[in-house]
This record gives sequence, C-alpha cells and structure tokens, in this order.
Amino acid sequence: MVRLGTGIGWRPEIADDIARLPGIDWVEVVAENICPGHVPDALRRLRERGTTVVPHGVSLGLGGAERPDPGRLRALAERAEALGSPLVTEHIAFVRAGGPLTASPVIEAGHLLPVPRTRDALDVLCENVRIAQDALPVPLAVENIAALISWPGEEMTEGQFLAELVERTGVRLLIDVANLHTNHVNRGEDPAKALDELPTSAIAYVHVAGGVERDGVWHDSHAHPVTRPVLDVLAELCARTTPPGVLLERDEDFPAADELAGELDAIRAVTAAGAGGGAGGRAGAGGGAAEASARASAAPDAPVPDDVRERLALAQAALLSALVGDTPPPEGFDRRRLRVQSAALTAKRASVIAKVAPELPEILGTGYRPAFARYADGRPMTGGYRRDAMSFAEHLLADGRPEDAAARRRLTLWWQERSGPAPLPSHPAARLARRVRLALSGGR
Repeated sequence: MVRLGTGIGWRPEIADDIARLPGIDWVEVVAENICPGHVPDALRRLRERGTTVVPHGVSLGLGGAERPDPGRLRALAERAEALGSPLVTEHIAFVRAGGPLTASPVIEAGHLLPVPRTRDALDVLCENVRIAQDALPVPLAVENIAALISWPGEEMTEGQFLAELVERTGVRLLIDVANLHTNHVNRGEDPAKALDELPTSAIAYVHVAGGVERDGVWHDSHAHPVTRPVLDVLAELCARTTPPGVLLERDEDFPAADELAGELDAIRAVTAAGAGGGAGGRAGAGGGAAEASARASAAPDAPVPDDVRERLALAQAALLSALVGDTPPPEGFDRRRLRVQSAALTAKRASVIAKVAPELPEILGTGYRPAFARYADGRPMTGGYRRDAMSFAEHLLADGRPEDAAARRRLTLWWQERSGPAPLPSHPAARLARRVRLALSGGR
C-alpha cells in the first residue's frame, strides 16, 4: 500500500494557500474538474515539487444499476496517467437512474446517493467495480458515503457490506470518518462497530471533513470546521490501524490559511497518538487486502443476471424520481427524511450551478436561489450542470423573467452567447458589437 502521509483536497480557491502550507505530502483533486492536457499551473508546480496527486471521481456511479460508462472510465484513466497518480478513487453510490433498464429517461441526482445494502445491490456493485478495475491503469479505492436516508429491507451493516466487497473484488477502501459520523447521527449506525467489521488492512487512505447539525440532521457540508466527534472517529480508526494517508476535505467557505493549518495539525495529532496501536491493521470480516485480492482473482463472480440489474434500476429510479421529480415516495422510506434529502439536493444543485455559471447569481441577485428552487421543483437534471444552467436561463426567459428589463437583457445576452452550434467570438470587440446589437434590438 502506498504511504501518502498528510494531505488536503486541492481546490483552485485555496491553491496559493496549499502551496505555502507546511507538511503537505499529497493532494486530491476532483477528477472531473481536471483536463489532462491543461493541468492548472499551481497543481503542476506541486507535482514538480514531488507532491503526489490523486484524482477523486464523483460521476461514475459504481453503485448504480447500469454498468460503468466506458467513456467516463477512459476519462478517469487519462487523469491518473496525466497526473502520475499511484491510485484513483471513487464512491460507493449511485448518481443517476433511468435509462434502458427502466425504459425511461436518464435523470441525474447531482449528488452521491446511498446503495441499498442488499445481496442484489452488492452483486451489481462487485461486477461494476471489477469492470472499473480492468479499465484503470492504477489501483482503485472506493469511498463510503454519507446519507440522510436509509433503504428499507437492508440485509447487511455498512461494515459487512464493505468487507464482502473487498473480499470479492480486492478493491481498496477510502474510509471517510466524517461520513461514518454523519451516518451515526442520521441513521443511528455505530462508527466503532463499522470499523470493527472493516478489513482495515485494505484502507488506501482516510477522509476527514467538517459538517453541521440542524434540527437533528447532520449535513456533511465540507464547509465547516472539523468537529471533535469526527476526530474521535478518526482516533477510533487509528487505534485499529495506521492509515497510509489522511486527507482534509474542504469545498466551500474556505477559511484562512492558518485555520487550515490548525485543522491539519489536529489531524496529525490524532494520527500520531494512534500510531502503532494497530500496526498491521485488523483483518476484520474480510481478511487482509492482499488475501482478498488473491481470492478475488482466483474465483471471479459469475455475471450478474439482467433481472437483478433491472430490479435495482427500478428501485433506484423510483427513489431518485421522488427526490428530484416530485413523484410519490417509494414504500418503506421515511417521508420526512426524503423531504430533507430533496431540499439538500436542490440546494447543492443551485450551489454548483452558481460555480459553473457565476453570471447567473450575479444577474439575478438575491432572487437567484428562490428562482432556482421554483425551476428545480419537479424538473430533474438530465444533462449535467452546464446544460442545467442553460435550461434554467431558458425557463426564466420563457416566463418573462427576471422582471427587471436590464437584468432580462443581460440574461438574454448570456444565453445567446452560450447557445448555438459553435462558441461565439471571445474577442472584446466582438462581444462589444453583440452588446450594441442587443441594445439596438431592445433585448430581443
């Protein structure tokens, strides 16, 4: 297992701070935000200094009913090679539903949603992980996710589910201790029990992140300081094994560099205090990672029958449609939690759109989020965030909004510049000419 040390999630907003922070051994980047041929200069300089870079995917949907998309796998492989990475990581989650297995349109969650811990879902996940492993040039590690909701009729605990996944595929684990804490608050799951059941020797590295509790629900925000309970879960893990790497995640509301340094110091203190407590790591329910890999290679699983994938597809489509498409909740789910999850998905969707298309909140001002919430109600995302931003603008303009004429002209121009078969000229003179034409046409 590669020894990584202490790292931080690389984000453009804090790139300069990361370059100056002491003791950063490695960084993790969101794979979908990196173009292999145009690695950001700040990230390139880190690599030249010898800092390891690990791409972290968010869109494969390995827990989904469909087999992994070959194009997405190629893209992840390209990023691993471009960054010289020792491994790549993804999530045990589904992120879209519908499609051929359900004879319905594909809809996107815009978020990581939990996989039911059932035998059928595990069979599908194992086959999807094997497909991904075969397509990638470096080892794969998969992450446990945080969830607000639980599936009815689950057959395994999280620890048992992960242990059997490792045993059957030899995949490595990215354990997010903040997510274990989230599931403790939201679903009553004991982090210590999960850690007891895990094959800790399969751990590739560990995530640590902040969150916030509201009305009895823990939100894994990545926008708040790391709390003591999350560090306590990290301490529980370090009492069982010495993780090869530990990484601090932060995605929003970035603090000053000294605050980031303080959080990293706190993480180092916890890992140092636990060092040696479980030097080799407990084998756990799934045995050692090397043994699991050997077993997986010697006895690969039989192909998953189509009817198993179809059942999972229908279940996931029903849940996602209830969350983002305003259809009736599937039987057995907690309706209050579904409403909380639905609101969280809309809020995240609005936040990502604001990053992808920052002109929209600038044009709409304080009316941006209410307008987006009205638009998103019953309108699932079907083509990614950039397409969603365009659809949102089209929806507003078709409805004669915004009411302010100047804002509506700006939104019209924004939409016109991004629609059509080819990008419009980016030269300042060309853009000025377009603005003049728009003004003379009255914004039509």
